Amino acid sequence: MAARRPLMRLVAAVVVTAAAAGALTACGGTGDRAAPPPASASPGAPGGSSPSANQDPARFAPQVVKYAGRAKIDAQLLMAILYNESYKPHDPALERAWQRMKPDSAFGIANMHKAAFDDTKQGRDFANRSWDELPDDPGLAVEAAAWFLHDLAAQLPGQPSGPYTRNELLALGYNAGAGNMGAFARGAKPGPQAQSYLDRLRANWAKAGQAVKR
Repeated sequence: MAARRPLMRLVAAVVVTAAAAGALTACGGTGDRAAPPPASASPGAPGGSSPSANQDPARFAPQVVKYAGRAKIDAQLLMAILYNESYKPHDPALERAWQRMKPDSAFGIANMHKAAFDDTKQGRDFANRSWDELPDDPGLAVEAAAWFLHDLAAQLPGQPSGPYTRNELLALGYNAGAGNMGAFARGAKPGPQAQSYLDRLRANWAKAGQAVKR
C-alpha cells in the first residue's frame, strides 16, 4: 500500500491542476492574427471582479510606474491590464503544470505568450531573458508588458476613426493583436471576447488609477 502512495498523490495533483485550469482556456479576438501576436488572449470574466488580496495586482504598483515611465505608456493602462489578467491564479507551479498540458498557454502576471515576449524583448535590456522566467519574476512580466504596449502604440494610426480612446485601443491590441487593434481604430466592432476584455478594462480603470497613485 505504501508503494502506491506516490502514484495516488500524483493522480490527485493532476486532478487538482485540471480543475484549477478551467479558468485558463485561451480565446481569440475577432480572428485576425497579424504580427506581432497578442500578448494575451484571456477569456472573458465577470466585469469588475476583484482578485483575492494575495493576487491583487496593486502590489506591483512600483514596478508598473517604473516600467510604464520607461516605455512612455500610461501607468494606469498597464495596471488595468494587470487587473484584467488577474482572472487566474498566478502561481508558478500551476502555470507550468498547465503549460505542460497546453504548450501555447501564457506565462506571468501579464499573461504573455512566448511569441509576443520573444518579439518584444528584441533590442531591449531584457533581451537575454527567457519567456519561461515570467512566472517567477513579476518585474520582468511588467517590463515586457510595458514595452509590448509601447510597440503597439507605434502602430496606431494618427487619427483613429473608431469610438475608442488610445488606451482602449492599446488594451484591445494587447488582448487581440495589432491587426485587430488597427481594425478597431478604423471603426470595426470588437467580437464578444474582445468586447468583454474592453468592458473589464473600463470596470477596472478607477481602481487601477488609485493603485498607481498610492
